[in-house]
Amino acid sequence: MSQLRRLSTRSLIAITAAAVIVAAGGAAIAVAARGGGPTPPPKRLDQAIHDALGANHPAGVTARVRFTNRLFPSGSLIGQLGSALMSGGSGRLWLTDDGRGRVELQSDAGDVQIVWNDQRISVYDASSNTVYRVTLPKHTGSGSTGGSGTPPTLAQIDKVLTDIGVHWALSGARATDVAGRPAYSVSVSPKHDGGLLGSLELAWDAVHGTPLRAGIYAQGRSAPVLQLAVTNISYGAVSDSDVDVAPPAGAKVIDIAAPSGGPHEGSGTPAVTGLAAVKAAAGFPVVAPDSLVGLPRTDVRLVGGDTVLVLYGQGLGRIVLVERKADASSANGLMSSLPTVSLDGLTAHELSTELGTALAWQAGGTSYVLAGSLPSAAAEAAARAVK
Repeated sequence: MSQLRRLSTRSLIAITAAAVIVAAGGAAIAVAARGGGPTPPPKRLDQAIHDALGANHPAGVTARVRFTNRLFPSGSLIGQLGSALMSGGSGRLWLTDDGRGRVELQSDAGDVQIVWNDQRISVYDASSNTVYRVTLPKHTGSGSTGGSGTPPTLAQIDKVLTDIGVHWALSGARATDVAGRPAYSVSVSPKHDGGLLGSLELAWDAVHGTPLRAGIYAQGRSAPVLQLAVTNISYGAVSDSDVDVAPPAGAKVIDIAAPSGGPHEGSGTPAVTGLAAVKAAAGFPVVAPDSLVGLPRTDVRLVGGDTVLVLYGQGLGRIVLVERKADASSANGLMSSLPTVSLDGLTAHELSTELGTALAWQAGGTSYVLAGSLPSAAAEAAARAVK
C-alpha cells in the first residue's frame, strides 16, 4: 500500500494498463480484428466452452497487436504524448505453452515491454526508463480440473454458468470470425449494481480454444474502453529468446508488492469495525455519513491501524471512501498532479474516466480519497456530502 502511494498517477495507471494486457495475453491473445474469415457451426455456450477447454492447444502464439486505451480523455492526464500503455500503440506478442509471454508496444514516446512468467511480471516503460516488477504469489491448490488435466464436464460448466447468471447476464455463443480464424464470442453484463460498466466480451478460436477477443465496454459505448487487437496471428513453438527479455541495464527499477489476500493481511494489525469503534481508534477525525448520493453505508473499518475504509452500496456500483490522517505526504500523493475541481470551497484532484471517477482532497486534519464506478458529477456530489 505504501509503495503504491509513492508512485505517480501516470505510473500507477500505466501499471494498471499493463495488468489488463497481461490478463488478456496470459490466456493467449486479446481482441482481434473481425471480418472476412470462416465461421464455425452454431453451438450452445456450454458446449462451445467445453470443446475449447478440451481442444488441442498450440505450442505457442506469435502475433501482431494493437493496444487501444480510451479510458482517459485526450490530453487530460498525459498531454499529447505518453507511454503506449497510456495512449495506446502497436506491437507484437509472443506466448509459450508454459505460460511465459511478452508484449512489445511502440509509440512516439518510446517502447513498452511487458514480460511475464509464473513468478514475476516486469513492465519496462522507455518514456521514463523505468521498470516495474511484481513478484507473484506462489500457487496453492490444484485448480478446477483437480490437477488431472481433464476438462470439466458439461454438467460442471452448466453449474458455473448458472452461478454466474445470478448476477450477470450472459449471451449465447455467437459464431464469428476473429483475425481470419473461426471463433465463438460471448458477452457478459452486470444485471444490477454495475456502475458504469457496460459489458465484458471474450472470443476464442473454435479449433484451438485459444482466446482471441477480450474487451471492456462502458455503458452506452459501442467501442471498447480497453482493447488489445491482433492484426496477424500464427501458431507454433516460440523460442526462449522471444519471451525472456531483460530491461536496459541503466533502467530505474521499482519493485511492487503483489496484492495481499485481504484488506489488512500482513499489516500485523487486525481491522477495527463499526463506526463508533473506528472513530475511537483512528486518531484523526473520521467522517462517514449514513448515505452518499442515495447509497447506504454498508461497512466501516480501520485497517492497518491508520486507514479508515468506508463502503456505500453494493456490487460494482459501490462507492469506496478512504480516510487517513492528513500530512505532507497526503498533499503530494499520487493524485496531486490531476486536474482540480471545487468542492464547496475545498480543492480536490479528480480522475474522471469512462468507467469511474476518483477524487482526493483534505479537510479538517483528514485526507480523503473517494472512488466509484459513477460519473464525475455524482462523485463530486458524494464528496460534497462528506462533512
